[in-house]
Amino acid sequence: MSSEELHELQEHAEHAKHDPTLAPVSLTMAILAVLVAIVSLLGHRAATEAVLNQAKASDQWAYYQAKNIRGHEDKLFANLTAITPASNNEALAKIREDYLQEADRYKDEQKEIEAEARKLEQEVALELKRADRFDLGEVFLEIALVITSITLLSGRRMFWQLGLGMGAIGIVLAVTGFLVR
Repeated sequence: MSSEELHELQEHAEHAKHDPTLAPVSLTMAILAVLVAIVSLLGHRAATEAVLNQAKASDQWAYYQAKNIRGHEDKLFANLTAITPASNNEALAKIREDYLQEADRYKDEQKEIEAEARKLEQEVALELKRADRFDLGEVFLEIALVITSITLLSGRRMFWQLGLGMGAIGIVLAVTGFLVR
């Protein structure tokens, strides 16, 4: 922004300071600026929560895969005991049974791990939807702030009213971020 434009904005701000009819516009701009900050923070927090849940889901899937590998190894060892000659067949049968039980236990544990991973993936999707709503609300609030500021430059109330309308849309969109289920 050039120094000439800054000087012009400063003159308009001084004019607004002395024109009491522009006080509601200035107050509206301050409120919109606060709302932009709040909605922006909510959007960032929702996005961060989505990233954290995605990391947790990835960890769960890695844990699931580790259990899967261990189960396959135990089945492999059980199968090897079936073809391995032994001097004590009862002991070998006991070892085989232990490996098969472990493989079954891993399979059961995998079901719980998979359910938790899928639940976390659903939470990721929910938080991303929530973040999108907050981001869209933020965009409309920023647009409202800019349009409202044009009122100070032009003195035309139409821009203030348009800014109020855009701000209302932004607030409604932001509130829907809390309603996403």
